[in-house]
Amino acid sequence: MINSDQQRAILSVCLMAAFADGNNDQRERARIEQVFDSLASQQADAAAWPLPAVYQAVLLKQVSLTDLAALLNTDGSRQLAYEMAVHVIDSDGVQTVAEQAFLNELRQALGLSIGQALSLAGPADALAAAAYAPAAAPAPASAVAQPVNEVELDKTILNSAIMNGALELLPQSWATMAIIPLQTRMVYGIGKKYGFELDAGHVKEFLATVGVGLASQYLEQAGRKLIGGLFGKLAGGLVGSLTRGGTGMAFSFASTYALGQLAKRYYGGGRTMSAAVLKDTFSQLLEPARQIQTQYAQQIQAKAGNVNMADVLSLVRGKSSVA
Repeated sequence: MINSDQQRAILSVCLMAAFADGNNDQRERARIEQVFDSLASQQADAAAWPLPAVYQAVLLKQVSLTDLAALLNTDGSRQLAYEMAVHVIDSDGVQTVAEQAFLNELRQALGLSIGQALSLAGPADALAAAAYAPAAAPAPASAVAQPVNEVELDKTILNSAIMNGALELLPQSWATMAIIPLQTRMVYGIGKKYGFELDAGHVKEFLATVGVGLASQYLEQAGRKLIGGLFGKLAGGLVGSLTRGGTGMAFSFASTYALGQLAKRYYGGGRTMSAAVLKDTFSQLLEPARQIQTQYAQQIQAKAGNVNMADVLSLVRGKSSVA
């Protein structure tokens, strides 16, 4: 079980990872700060280690990797810290030189061998590679534009939301990492349906505009699991996760469903929405999406019982569809 000191240390490491490349724009920094404020409200022992103070300590460089490694005094906590740091860094694609240097420094501070580090990073690196691989050349355009089947598109959005709600229930850290690439793949697919060939940069900008930064979203998802104890038992299975993961399931379902509906409006309308309208519309779509989630709770739980890494990788690569 991960104790409160280890939780604080792991979240601090993740925050350092989010800032490792030095290129976070102001939107992402503001969103990360909001994430830590939000997580603070979910803590049972907020007075013991207030998360806003954790955020400030990292931002002001008042804590070092050596300090944090000293708190991570079990094999499980050290491995989880490294694994989650890799996930934060991989959430927006290819690792920069600065991020690679940070991970190497973290590995050494935690006393992990190169082999251990590569093994722990494997699932995250595979998901990132699949999510941000160059898109295949588009097929030649049809002489007659094909109408979009909105009923089928709505079904795809719903199934994507169910899948991401299910991933939120799983105790494995790769499951949390997979939510972001699947959202990215969904937005890409919706744009393509409406005749827009998008690249990874456009999709990331679209998500950032509506307030769904990649690193901040992973931190929020992972932080909830960590504080709720879902990451505390790495082999805890699904039974415990169903009772502790309800809030996260609703968040991941709702954010995915709202993103899908927003993308449908945006690309279906010829990409004419301003940044302000996009953000406002996304906020308006979130609440009804949360209400819809309650109707599909049983399907989400059933999906969580049979999803695996191979299935998710296939979805992220676009080699299969959600069903």
